[in-house]
Amino acid sequence: MGLAISHLNETSSPWVSIPGGELRLVHVDIAAGIWVIANRFEPGMAAQRHLHTGPVFAWTTAGCWMYSEYGVRYEAGSFVHEPAGSKHTLVVPADNTETTEVFFVMNGANLNLDDDDNIVSITDAGSIAAAYRMLCEMQGKTAPLFHGA
Repeated sequence: MGLAISHLNETSSPWVSIPGGELRLVHVDIAAGIWVIANRFEPGMAAQRHLHTGPVFAWTTAGCWMYSEYGVRYEAGSFVHEPAGSKHTLVVPADNTETTEVFFVMNGANLNLDDDDNIVSITDAGSIAAAYRMLCEMQGKTAPLFHGA
């Protein structure tokens, strides 16, 4: 027998509501520090400014988003690589006519920052797994069991 292969779909890994959209955790490996999420962002949504401790890969499947610091619009079909150490604020243009959908592969943590670059919270594989389970429970949904969580 080979290694175990993970498989999730929208029934086994449900979308949960978050401020400004929805989130779906599709993979987490706490030991490796990897977390994979799908997001749906509503027009006008803005995330907290953050710094990545590891590289991030993003694939946009619908809509448009950007980092307010860079001025580049990432539209459907865009692939984005963010190197470790990148610091920015994810925003979705308010004039978007559709929900923006982005798939992120995260390595390491997001250090969430205030206006003076003080760390106010940390999001990593362990905390996102715990938050996702809590949101599923609060919203009456069943969270999947992740092999690495």
